Amino acid sequence: MRRKSLATAAVAMMVGLTACSGGGASAGAGDTIAIGAVHPLSGGLAGVGGMMNDGAALAVEDINEAGGIEALDGAQLELRDGDSQGSAQTGQSEAQRLISEGAVALVGTYQSDVTENVASAAERADVPMVIDVAVDDKIMEQGYENIFRIQPNASSMGQAGAETLAAMGETAGVDVEKVAYLHIEGAFGTSVSEAFTEEAEAQGIEVVSTVSYPATNFSDATTQVKQALSADPDVVVVTGYYPDNVLVAEAVQALNPDILGVFGIASGAFDDSSFPADAGAAATNVLSANYHYAATSERSQDIRERFEEKYGRPMETAAMLSYQAVEVIAAGLEESGSADPEALRDAIANTSIEDPLLAFDGPIEFDETGENKNATVIVMQSQDEEIEQVFPEEFATAELIFPARDQ
Repeated sequence: MRRKSLATAAVAMMVGLTACSGGGASAGAGDTIAIGAVHPLSGGLAGVGGMMNDGAALAVEDINEAGGIEALDGAQLELRDGDSQGSAQTGQSEAQRLISEGAVALVGTYQSDVTENVASAAERADVPMVIDVAVDDKIMEQGYENIFRIQPNASSMGQAGAETLAAMGETAGVDVEKVAYLHIEGAFGTSVSEAFTEEAEAQGIEVVSTVSYPATNFSDATTQVKQALSADPDVVVVTGYYPDNVLVAEAVQALNPDILGVFGIASGAFDDSSFPADAGAAATNVLSANYHYAATSERSQDIRERFEEKYGRPMETAAMLSYQAVEVIAAGLEESGSADPEALRDAIANTSIEDPLLAFDGPIEFDETGENKNATVIVMQSQDEEIEQVFPEEFATAELIFPARDQ
């Protein structure tokens, strides 16, 4: 690891002195260790941002109730909130504020562009950050030493999405030859789409149309869906956030095209438990390739039940990732026995979480770039007003329906 500059050493010293009531590395019984969480707590994404913040808060509460950080004599964790407001610049300012106020690590942020700025701020301060949700490859391609990501990145999600679509077609005995791709503008949608397109060609699937739509002031997807359908695809593939992807599903339902189905990749809507009720008939059999909480895990089920009881709403995968991100930081604190950000960073880099809360094989372990080596996607489907895991079979809670639309 590189040597700190005098400036970053000064920041680390300030963090160490203010993170706990007794001081960073010497934290012990009665002390608190601050973790900063940056999410969109206001604006159009406040619903998911608030839910993610609640997921992180529940993890802090669970760890504290279990005795805190044992290696630091039971030191308690404290979650400090930062509101990105959905803005990259605001998110960066909030990250800087949280670090200056004593956060020894950060989690966040849901949006890739915001995460890029927050990760940059964390790296400059030599404070570790565990990304809960943000897929863009570029975030982890900067040579950062303090940034870690639990979920799969955009390239792996796009690639796995194409592989999975081909595999589902083969399993069902259905030819998937042409797809149209709709995605939100910006790094998130573009990066997933490009990775999918490259792998789709290798799988013998042609992307016959790629249509983007604006990230703001988007209230009707009919025009974009018509444009995508004009290329006569077998499947419509979609990447975006919750509000816009509900609009896409509704437009497909209204236009009633002769297609095999709608297939989300990294969709913020199609595997959300609110989607079937919000989209109504438009949600029927919609497919989604995404990271997902482990529905067959008793630990995941317990956390989700307690979350809903406490906060009055279902705990979606994004919030489970925020919970897991706090667990990763806590594991680093236990391993290092120190609240010093540099020691914590080294411990996180070498940690292994054997009981992940997401549906993928293997423990959470980070490679030299900070990516989780075992992260992958599975396929969900909206069936009978529920979100079911359907592919691959080892994670299935229901049978895959494909073709997903009446032909």
